Parts: sequence; C-alpha cells; structure tokens
Amino acid sequence: MNRLLFVNPTRFHTLLPYPLGKQASVLQSNTMLSSIHYPTGSFLFLLPSSPKHGHRGSREAHSRTGLCNIASKPRPRAMISATQEGNPEVGLQVGERLYLGMDFGTSGARFALIDKRGTIHAEGTREYPPYKSKETMDWIRSWKSTLFLLLEDIPLHLRKLVVSISLDGTSATTIIVDSTTGEPLWRPLLYNESCSDALPTVKSIAPANHTVCTGSSTLCKLVSWWNMVDSDKKLATLLHQADWLLWLLHGNLGVTDYNNALKVGYDPELDSYPHWLLAQPYSQFLPSVKAPGTPIGFLKENVKTKYGFPKDCVVCTGTTDSIAAFLAAQATQPGKAVTSLGSTLAVKLLSTSRIDDARYGVYSHRLDDKWLVGGASNTGGAVLRQIFTDEQLEHLSEQIDPMKTSPLDYYPLPTVGERFPVADPNMAPRLHPRPKSDVDYLHGILESIARIEANAYGLLKDLGATQVEEVFTAGGGAKNAKWIKIRQRVLGLPVSPAIQTQAAYGAALLALKGAQQCVQGV
Repeated sequence: MNRLLFVNPTRFHTLLPYPLGKQASVLQSNTMLSSIHYPTGSFLFLLPSSPKHGHRGSREAHSRTGLCNIASKPRPRAMISATQEGNPEVGLQVGERLYLGMDFGTSGARFALIDKRGTIHAEGTREYPPYKSKETMDWIRSWKSTLFLLLEDIPLHLRKLVVSISLDGTSATTIIVDSTTGEPLWRPLLYNESCSDALPTVKSIAPANHTVCTGSSTLCKLVSWWNMVDSDKKLATLLHQADWLLWLLHGNLGVTDYNNALKVGYDPELDSYPHWLLAQPYSQFLPSVKAPGTPIGFLKENVKTKYGFPKDCVVCTGTTDSIAAFLAAQATQPGKAVTSLGSTLAVKLLSTSRIDDARYGVYSHRLDDKWLVGGASNTGGAVLRQIFTDEQLEHLSEQIDPMKTSPLDYYPLPTVGERFPVADPNMAPRLHPRPKSDVDYLHGILESIARIEANAYGLLKDLGATQVEEVFTAGGGAKNAKWIKIRQRVLGLPVSPAIQTQAAYGAALLALKGAQQCVQGV
C-alpha cells in the first residue's frame, strides 16, 4: 500500500540554488522518496490567446466501453509527495483552486498539482507497468493503466479542488483509432520509430526540408499505416499519445494541439493543414487542431464520480513533453533559452521569428504569438559516461578552475555523426590528445561541449532567430556548478539552473491557462 509522508516545511528545508523556492526532502519508509516544493515570489506563465481553431471541426464520440478495467497487478511503485491537509503554512487558502498536469515520458509518467501562484501541492511518479501482448510491450494498456493510477495517487482532499487538467506526451508517438469507439486499430508507433518505407512518398508531396521529411515524423507513420492496412480505413482517426489519453478523460474524439500536430504537417503559422496535405486521401483521418491549453470539455462523469473530482473540472488540450519541459522553466520572453544537458545537448530558444531547416534538424513550435526554435546535437552526457563514472565526474569537476580557458579543442561525440550545429553524418568524434591529468581532460571536454552550445545558438541567430540573452539549464548537467560557470564564460551570457525542469509542471501551467480562458469566457 502506498503511504504518504507529510512534512512541516518550517522544520525541514534547504535553499535551492535559485532565488525562487524552497525544497524539503526526506526519505520515506519502504524506499520511497518524498519531496515537497514551495515556490514563492513572482510566477510567470504564457498569457492565453485566441488563435483560430484550425481546419477541421471537433468530432465527438464516446467510448462504448467506458473506462478500462485497471488490473491491480502488476502495480508499479509510486513516488508521491503532498502537502499536509489543513496546514496553513503550506498556503492552501479557503476557496483555493488547483490545476493538474501530467507528463507521459518514455519510461514513466508524473503528475504535478499547482495553484494559481505556481506552488506545488502534490506530485508523484509512476513507472509504466510491463504489460505484454504476444511477447511485445502493450503500450496502450500500460499508458491507460498509468493514467488512472496517477489520478488515484492524488490525495483525496486535493482532488475536489482540481478545476482543470492537461497533459503532455512524447512527440510523434502516433495512434490510429476507430473514429467511433476510440479503440486503437493498430499498435502505437512510438516517437523514435522510423517508417522509412513512407519517406519517399512524404518527400514527394511535402516542400523540401519540411519537418515531416524524416522517417520518424507523424506523417510518415500515417502514410506507412495507410500503405500497410488493407481493411476498411473510412472509420479511422489519427491521434497522438497525449490526444488519446486526454480523450479518455473528456470523451470528445479527434482533437489535438498545434504542438503535437506539427510533425503530421500542420502549419501553426497559418492555423491550418496545408493544401498539399489536404489533397491526400488520408487527410480525412487528421484531427481538429487547437492551441495548447484550450478547454475541450468537462471531465467525464464516470471519472469525476470514481475519483472525486468536482463537477466543473475541465480537460484542456496538451502538448509534447519537450514543450512542457520548456514551459516549466518559465522562459517567457524572446531571447530566453533552455539548454537541456542530458545524454545529448538540446537547445530551445524563444524567438519572434519562425525557423525551420531540416538540414540541421531545426524546427519551430508555436507558443502563442512566439516561436520555440530548437535543435539537438549528438554531444552531451553520453560521451562523458563513456569515459568517466558519476563519482569521477563529481570528484574531478570539483578540481576544475572554471575561469581558466582550456587549451584543448575537442568535438565530443559518442559515435560517428553529428546533426546540429554541424550537419555531418560522417563526422568522427575528436577526443585526443588526452592529457595526463584527468582534471584537465574533463575540463577540455566540458569546455568543448560549451563551445558547441555557443555555436548552436550562433547558428540559430544566423538562420534568423532572436538572439539569445539568457540560458536556463535542465537535465543532469544542470547540477554541475563548475560546468555552468564554464558555459557562462564561453557563451558570454547569464546561465543558471531552471526553476522547474519537470514536464508535468509545464502541463499544469497549460491547465491553469485553460482555466483562465473558462473564467474569461474565451
């Protein structure tokens, strides 16, 4: 049985390395870690806008089977934290309303419950249960089970305060469903699956260097399915992972958001599907498109009744996991950027100009009246872990002088091939000469990655994006203070850890945005 540990924030707290926020962390029994965040001070979020709703109207259909019967076994361990009921120190006020965001990532899901000031009142994590179907992973059953387990994990006394819900999913994870029942007609095609068989067809209809001109795009997956399936295709609808999970909550089939729809060919600047796509026979399967955080409908009656949510709780359109993580960092002004230092190095810059260039894998997501321009290099933490252990990285980093320039010039790659800021599939890793000192070697690698990051932002500027002014850092690299100082010196810009890095928090901001639209009558 899952147990919650309640913490008095006045007794357990340490300051975060950022001026906003406090964090209390304690180790719970049964090997479960529980932590509570108390953000304070100003709270920034994207203001609601009223974009057009796209080409197609919403199609409404309710599942004939209702909610799934969730198996109790296997029941993955939950990691949950929550505020103490009735504790005024936490900040729950009379009449308080809460906003629920959920993040469905590659290996598990997370929820975050916030108020209008951005204070987190509960958060939790679930691993996907390893359901199998004919020796392969049954992702549909696993995602559905996890969705309702997360709702169950929210403390009961907080559920009744939730007025809006949104969630994110992995980009280009595609589900073809029956347009009447919502039941999948084919197994999900995951974000990292390439349907190269459809690429020649897609390249023949799409403009050169378009975002869809890659084997892993949603459009390639749709075309591949279209060519593969011989049965009746008239009663089908394309959904993304986030769309399908949200449908389980609101029951209105055939709705997506313009962030998820980008890789199927939707043009967020024109607010419509392009003519070259609408001319195809499979265009009838495309969902209607709304802005992220737009209210779709009320939470289904059976879900409200079973889990104790209020009758006026609305479900809003979602976004992709990477966009939600950017929103969580609260980089809300043009020129603000987020560098994610995980296995790879990914940069995202808020810009007033849209930039798309498939040569470098650069494309832009719309964020209200701005553009989120992004690209990803193959350099990053994966290279470091090929050479050093985590303990070595920590120990050696402590001995680096970040104000001293390293004379070593590397191009750290885990294997042959680079995509951004240099598009060269044949580029070989350059990690020599290796000095005798491991401290100097690590210093050289960290500084070389910082130079690649600087070149990445320089390329975005050369392509026409807004010039970067400040960089927030997410991912494991954000914990390395010496590396942050090196990057700050190399970039010549303010660099700091992001306030929040969890995509579930960004999804909760979208839920807040949707609730504001309801209040304003948008």
